[in-house]
Amino acid sequence: MTREKQIILAARVVSIIFTPFYLPFVGMVALFMFSYLSQLPFWFQLHLLIAIYFFTILLPTLLIRLYRHYQGWNLIELGHKERRMVPYVISIMCYFACISVMESQHIPHFMGNIVVAALVVQMVCAIINVWWKISTHMAAIGGFAGALFVFAELFTFNPVWWFCLVLVVAGLLGTARMILRQHSLAQVVAGFFVGFFCAGLSIILL
Repeated sequence: MTREKQIILAARVVSIIFTPFYLPFVGMVALFMFSYLSQLPFWFQLHLLIAIYFFTILLPTLLIRLYRHYQGWNLIELGHKERRMVPYVISIMCYFACISVMESQHIPHFMGNIVVAALVVQMVCAIINVWWKISTHMAAIGGFAGALFVFAELFTFNPVWWFCLVLVVAGLLGTARMILRQHSLAQVVAGFFVGFFCAGLSIILL
């Protein structure tokens, strides 16, 4: 395998690992680790994480994959701006379903705000995508950074090392998306800041 193929393979692996759908799940895990929510019963934490994983990662991933196979497109073809709207709609509907389930289970409102923040990021990216292709991968990692920043203030923990780790991951992910020629530098940077401010403001205002 040539060096160029190795780099492309590594970029694909990074893109797959850091899927845009992980924001609510990782955000909730961080809450359980760094706040007083760690005192909640383990079964409650596990039940909530399984529900969030199903509705925000597993279900949209499977539905989008079925849609892609139905259309006969590969991942690069699905990445074209005009073909991204249906995947956006699928993920947004899954996020709405997750919020509905959480409300029916009377999950505390501020915990549901993580999913709402991710939903807002998805909706803003979908709107922007009508005119300009923006990186949802970077919007997700940016959203996690914004949520981390806000929750650090709300729950008074020091996020510096975690924030540094998020920035390193964001750099790797943005580089991977450009290597795969899915996005330009402007689309990568814009995605990060859209995610950061949308998630941060959503948690503050909601």
